[in-house]
Amino acid sequence: MSLHAQLSPEAQARLQAQQRNSTITSIIISILSILLVGIILLYWFLPVIENVTPDIVSYQAGADEKDNVQKREMTRAVERKPSAPSSSMAKVIAANTTSPTAVPVPEVDVPDPSADFGNGDDFGDGWGSGDGDGGGGFGNIPQTMKKRCSLEDRMDRLLKNGGNKQCEEAVMKALRWLKKTQNPDGSWTGANKGAMTGFAVLAFLGHCETPNSEEFGDAVTRGIVYLINLGMKNDGRLATADVGSHHWVYEHGIATYALAEAYTFCSGLGINLPNLDKVTKTAGDMIITGQTDDGGWLYGYKSGGGSDNSVGFWQIQALKACKHTKLWEEKNFKTVSRKALEWLGTAQGTNGAIGYRGSPSKSPGLTGGGVLAFQMWGKSHAKEVRQGTKYIRANTSFKWGEPDSSLYYHYYNAQCMINRGGEDWKFYNDLFRDELLKNQKPDGTWNNPAKHSGNLHMSTCLATFMLEVYYRFLPATGRKNNR
Repeated sequence: MSLHAQLSPEAQARLQAQQRNSTITSIIISILSILLVGIILLYWFLPVIENVTPDIVSYQAGADEKDNVQKREMTRAVERKPSAPSSSMAKVIAANTTSPTAVPVPEVDVPDPSADFGNGDDFGDGWGSGDGDGGGGFGNIPQTMKKRCSLEDRMDRLLKNGGNKQCEEAVMKALRWLKKTQNPDGSWTGANKGAMTGFAVLAFLGHCETPNSEEFGDAVTRGIVYLINLGMKNDGRLATADVGSHHWVYEHGIATYALAEAYTFCSGLGINLPNLDKVTKTAGDMIITGQTDDGGWLYGYKSGGGSDNSVGFWQIQALKACKHTKLWEEKNFKTVSRKALEWLGTAQGTNGAIGYRGSPSKSPGLTGGGVLAFQMWGKSHAKEVRQGTKYIRANTSFKWGEPDSSLYYHYYNAQCMINRGGEDWKFYNDLFRDELLKNQKPDGTWNNPAKHSGNLHMSTCLATFMLEVYYRFLPATGRKNNR
């Protein structure tokens, strides 16, 4: 006989319910365990996919409450591959081939009138009469140059010195024309490229357009590199004209002026253009050693007397720019500048005029260049300056296209008269400003047929210099070592 225990129906139901609950609980625990393991794996092996930006709290000294700075969304930085450098920034080498360009320059048909810049008896045979195919961080910049680099400062000085917004607009139009007419090798025009490229580079730098400039940086760099290449190929001689010609010294002086000013900007901005320092130094040394016994300069840097003031003024300006570079010791310029000013003093007539060579009656329109030379080298209050200024006031007029509108003469007058300031500058500013503005062509050029104004390129650059005079340098009157 066997005994069998039998659960009641109620107990059987409770047992089955417990079994179901136990099964469900086990399943839930298993699922939770799997999820937990998954979370741990995600934490260890997957990258963080979201950056959380905390609130930034700043405290102002003396403030009672904290200020919450607006929370900014952070984005993951994307490092872009740097673009290839412009070929103009590549190593400059001495070669018989021209430098490649980074941006192709469109061909622009620019008909050049006869420049008639001298006939051998005046400014040098053949000068400017070529075919002329037309073809920031400024802390280390000298104070006199740095002021042109701030738009606010530039406009302030422009308006205070008698300019207007139209002057700034005219300069910009001219610079854009220069950019458009640059040759593929970085030069300008078809003849006397050393001088013509120097003019263009000076026009850009006069507006503080450096190799770092957004709109004109490539054009400026290519122009500088062209001059460097020219000097490297010619042992420092910055001219395309043959050494036997009269006017290659003009080219060299103008191009040296441009390179020296370019070096000062590039050095101050930390821009390294290979061989810029070497060529600038060699070119400047040629000017220093090329001074004549009487203190001036002659065609071909010949020795002797009878210096040519038209040639000499460019050498004097170039040397001042060289002095700013700090590539020379100060003592290198003391003797050369003293001798130059002594010569100009002897060349000045009793009426205050300073003309071509030793005769004040021949090309007395050069008087402004002589006055400027004294001002540039710290002699702003010299009697030669006072007498020269009086001559300019009594004998200067400006009517576009007439003989008295020679831009070559007025280029100097604009600089020396703003340096004088006061009524002398007011007289001259009233004379030239509006006459120059109203005669600019829609494309940004000036085409002045007056003798010595040069070809279309040269005429445009000289006019641009005149409109940049409001801010290009600090006025000389009452200041020491101002230029």
